[in-house]
Amino acid sequence: MSHPRHALDEIIHAPVRLSIMAMLAAAETIEFSYLRDTIEVSDSLLSKHITTLEKAGYVQAKKGFVGKRPRTWLALTDEGREAFQRYTATLRQITEGT
Repeated sequence: MSHPRHALDEIIHAPVRLSIMAMLAAAETIEFSYLRDTIEVSDSLLSKHITTLEKAGYVQAKKGFVGKRPRTWLALTDEGREAFQRYTATLRQITEGT
C-alpha cells in the first residue's frame, strides 16, 4: 500500500490554489476582487492560478458588469468540488494517520 500523499492532487496542492479552492468550496460564487483581497494576492497572481484551475476543469469564471464596471465571478465546477473533497479527504488520511 502506498502513502496517501501520492493521491494529493498536484493542481490543488499549491498554496494559492488550495486557498482559492477552499474559498470557492464554501460559496456558490465569489467575485474576483473579494477572493483576491481575502487570500491576499495580486490580480496577476490570482489570474494565473485561476487559469490553471480553469484548464483543469475545476473552476468556471463568468464575466459581466455591475453598472459600467466589469466584474468576474468565480465558482467551482462539479468536477472541482469533487476534486476538492477528494483532496481534503486525503489530507485527513495523512493527518489522522488512517
